[in-house]
Amino acid sequence: MEKVISADGTAIAYDKLGAGPAVVLVCGGSVDRMSNAPLASLLAEKYTVYNYDRRGRGDSGDGEVYEIEREFEDLDAIFAVAGGSAHLYGTSSGAALAALATAAGRPVNRLALWEPPYIVEGTRERPPANTADIYREFVAAGRRDKAAEYFMAEVVGLPAEFVAMAKESPWWPAQEAIAHTLAYDATIMGDYSVPVEAIAAIAVPTQVLTGGASDEWMKTGNEVVVEALSDGSHRILPGQQHNVDAGVLAPALKDFFA
Repeated sequence: MEKVISADGTAIAYDKLGAGPAVVLVCGGSVDRMSNAPLASLLAEKYTVYNYDRRGRGDSGDGEVYEIEREFEDLDAIFAVAGGSAHLYGTSSGAALAALATAAGRPVNRLALWEPPYIVEGTRERPPANTADIYREFVAAGRRDKAAEYFMAEVVGLPAEFVAMAKESPWWPAQEAIAHTLAYDATIMGDYSVPVEAIAAIAVPTQVLTGGASDEWMKTGNEVVVEALSDGSHRILPGQQHNVDAGVLAPALKDFFA
């Protein structure tokens, strides 16, 4: 593990693996860089992979006030140690962050997005517009458990029995530890509609990847993202759901980044 200092003084931790063109990996909500570790190992067979902890989680520091632009600056710091530019991959809400950062002009060569969870109206109910505030209120009240539970049950839509089982699992304390970052991802997602204007501003080749076994609302949202891209493509990975198998995803990313 290494660290780099972001523009606001926050230390951002990352693992560097492999050799070849640079690839930066962005994790999604409720996880740290370890969620991308299997993918990083596979991509490192062909690329120099920078797998970093987003601010507020894992081994990275955090700022006093959250703004999306601070996460853009964190990526700037990673791109700098990667040589000035890189291919960029983001998963779930991390895909939304990667897309917004690219649209804002970050030095991305090629952009790959795994299932950005945008919701087209009529396909499923969107989370409340004040979801970020709900998380903050739970955390401020010392109820990190409730913030994590709200994310799983009300935002992701997992069954009550799964949430109950999760709360008894060995990994639940880790969920509570980064519960404050759920507000960060909710801020990135906004009202969960596709930010068509921002997506259209992406000027680099972009591929959206979707699981063939994923929910229809996810597939529809991803299709709208592809339609908004000026240089976009869509690849379906048969049999995959949102929790994608790194062994299936890695070859697809290698093909696209090549």
